Amino acid sequence: MEKKSFYITTTLPYVNSDPHIGFAMEIIRADTIARWKKLSGFEVFFNTGTDEHGQKIWQKALEAEKDVQAYVDEYAEKFKDLIPLLGISPDIHFIRTTDEKHVRAAQEFWKRVDAKGDIYKKEYSIKYCVGCELEKTDSEVENGHCILHPHLELEIREEENYFFRFSKYQKLLLDLYAANPEFVIPDFRFNEIKAFVERGLEDFSISRLASKMPWGVLVPGDEAHVMYVWFDALVSYISTLDWPDAGRFEMFWKEGTPVQYAGKDNLRQQSAMWQAMLMSAGLPQSNTIVINGFINSGGQKMSKSLGNVISPTEAVEKYGVEALRYFVLRELSTFEDSDFTWERMNEAYNSGLANGVGNLTSRIMKLAETYLEGPVQIKPETDPELGACMEKFEHQKAMNRIWAKIADLDVFIQTEKPWETKDIQTITSLVERLGRIAHDLAPFLPDTSEKIIRAIEAGKLEAGLFPRK
Repeated sequence: MEKKSFYITTTLPYVNSDPHIGFAMEIIRADTIARWKKLSGFEVFFNTGTDEHGQKIWQKALEAEKDVQAYVDEYAEKFKDLIPLLGISPDIHFIRTTDEKHVRAAQEFWKRVDAKGDIYKKEYSIKYCVGCELEKTDSEVENGHCILHPHLELEIREEENYFFRFSKYQKLLLDLYAANPEFVIPDFRFNEIKAFVERGLEDFSISRLASKMPWGVLVPGDEAHVMYVWFDALVSYISTLDWPDAGRFEMFWKEGTPVQYAGKDNLRQQSAMWQAMLMSAGLPQSNTIVINGFINSGGQKMSKSLGNVISPTEAVEKYGVEALRYFVLRELSTFEDSDFTWERMNEAYNSGLANGVGNLTSRIMKLAETYLEGPVQIKPETDPELGACMEKFEHQKAMNRIWAKIADLDVFIQTEKPWETKDIQTITSLVERLGRIAHDLAPFLPDTSEKIIRAIEAGKLEAGLFPRK
């Protein structure tokens, strides 16, 4: 029987700064879904990468007095290093927007949209946020600054650029949303984008003058312009599949169920701009857009100026990769903004891991080693309720379900006192239930899952899982 295909991608982080905890959250969550789908029998294409064009990057390279390509090469490696650091599936694909195959795909995409009559040139004047790389409407400006980047001055830009006929796609987008009631998850983000489109769409600029900002993909037939960073970067979702060649694009995008993970500041680009661009190019739409909230620190938005930016590397060095995955998946809200502090991380580590699954595993395996004649054979079982949570991208609910099983097993041990009864059937049942928990944990905490399964197969636990901090 031929496997069904499944495609999932993170956004491509902008390489103008070091990796932060917000992107770590996104890629860990996407990785968990990718692992779940593989365990469910799907052929999975899991994608991430780096967005390497645009004004912010060009300016940062100039400030650092570095060649721009050398600058982006250096930062791309930092994001590649996240893959082993965060325990991400090693078969993940990594696309860079400076890759030659991506540049060719972006130019082909432009040609198809142009052939549709959806690209034109005009003079314009806008309020522009360099932080967002987007034009800002009056409703998105507060006290003369972008709401999302209040520390940056808005720029007034006046020049001749190419534009995409976004306004042409209002009805088609609304029809798409109506036909796909779970197109954007969660529903309150879906309501936001529907309201945005219903208010009416304005065509947006898709090029910059190369004389002012040369770092970008050249516009086909007009090398005086480079592509606007969003137009270029969004195409990466299909250039990674070797589009415009068929093969993997046919299998994972056209015939699969493409899922895009993104932060709430990407809602418009992912669920409206990109969908209209796909329509224009005559390509199938995405299947699902999953929108995360932001991670704050101590109740404040993370920023370098406040000195409260959390590095995923530091978190892993202090607590380990499985602990960071646990915190991201269980302690942070799946869709709302959440707070990260070292105090919360420490408390979660000790209560959920050291005193939770770690202590439970030690107790059960000590009983098994002491009273059983040999290892217990375990049979993996799929929990349908856990699967239902994962189909809705509800990591926190899924993790809470697993930890409810851990709590139930703890209560059972305290009630039955198997160290007193020495009942073989009871102890065997405990090991079997622990094995099912290990199976449940596989997409979330793969290393922990593997260690528990190895201990059950050996009939004893060689070392504790999570020493108390």
